[in-house]
Amino acid sequence: MRNIILALLCLLTSLAHAQEPPRQSASPAMEQDVFFERCLFAPGDYGSTNWRIPAILCLDDGSLLIACDRRKYNESDLPEDIDIVTSRSTDGGHTWSTPITLAKGTGRKHGYGDAALVQCANGDIICAFAGGNGYFQSTENDPIRTYICRSSDGGRTWGEIEEVTFQLWGSQAIHPSGKDYRACFFSSGNGLRLRRGPHAGRIMFAVPMLRKDQYISDNYVVYSDDNGQTWQVSGLAYNGGDEAKLIELTDGRILLSTRQNGARGYNHSDDGGTTWGVQGRWTEITTNACNGDLLRVMSTDAGDSINLLMHSIPNSMERTNVSIFFSRDEGRSWEHPKLLYDGPSVYSSLTLLPDRSIGVFLEKNPSGACELWFQRWPLYVLLPEGFDK
Repeated sequence: MRNIILALLCLLTSLAHAQEPPRQSASPAMEQDVFFERCLFAPGDYGSTNWRIPAILCLDDGSLLIACDRRKYNESDLPEDIDIVTSRSTDGGHTWSTPITLAKGTGRKHGYGDAALVQCANGDIICAFAGGNGYFQSTENDPIRTYICRSSDGGRTWGEIEEVTFQLWGSQAIHPSGKDYRACFFSSGNGLRLRRGPHAGRIMFAVPMLRKDQYISDNYVVYSDDNGQTWQVSGLAYNGGDEAKLIELTDGRILLSTRQNGARGYNHSDDGGTTWGVQGRWTEITTNACNGDLLRVMSTDAGDSINLLMHSIPNSMERTNVSIFFSRDEGRSWEHPKLLYDGPSVYSSLTLLPDRSIGVFLEKNPSGACELWFQRWPLYVLLPEGFDK
């Protein structure tokens, strides 16, 4: 009898570990000046076949918050049944809280996905995401929908989901910029909070909007001056754009980088994201059409010796070899790509930790199914020779 009881206890223990991956880092090193990485979500974890769409944000108190898609039954986008989950770390990414479900899908056309995160000036966190129908399947009577959800306690808990679809786009849209489009979603990963000039405190996300009767998208920026209570829509930011990211430059302008097949697209705004200039393309970032991220690491107006931006994206015309490109001239040019993962890899999200190490939340798919990894890079390990460290 004793042997039977012991066998049952072992079986129960094994099942528990199969349901929840270990929360401790595989790396015993807790020093801040060494690289480490760990898999946060792998196929099979928490009963999900796939994990995709990383978003990571270092909060004002130094804690880390992530959001991602729990693609329960397959790897496909909306309108599939997808959950959005979040998790926190208070020790620089070594350990993570058990994930909580921010938005729970309840069937096909009743799921949620593509989360983007931003922290408001009042400390609240806004998670913006899509739900319902798929982007390319969206119609006037059965649209993909846009939502926000708010946390006032650092992502420990989340409030009610709020739909903002008709503030932004569609024939019923409050703002005229979005009236001529049939679909929209927030570019997953990071939003932006402005910290300079007359629009300091403004929060914003880049969005693609799908033209009526065409499978062509354009970029706009949706922004809020009241911590996400109400939203405005910019003028056209990029003709023929797709998933895009935003960064604030030291002169107060905003730089947009958008997904293209080949040379990456860009544009600038000099009025807080309301209107946009003449679009261009960076031939030195020639990649697969993929979502990436922008991150400011150094700025001369904060006392640093140089300005330094990072851009993560596959350094390939395939979805492989996600790397970081560097700019020392506020995004006019890019150089010295640093490999983050040597192999099949797709979306990535970046954040700057208090000690200036770089947090990366990255999709890897070495076996075909997608898994999500956290990496922590000391800045000196990433920077090429000759950079001011």
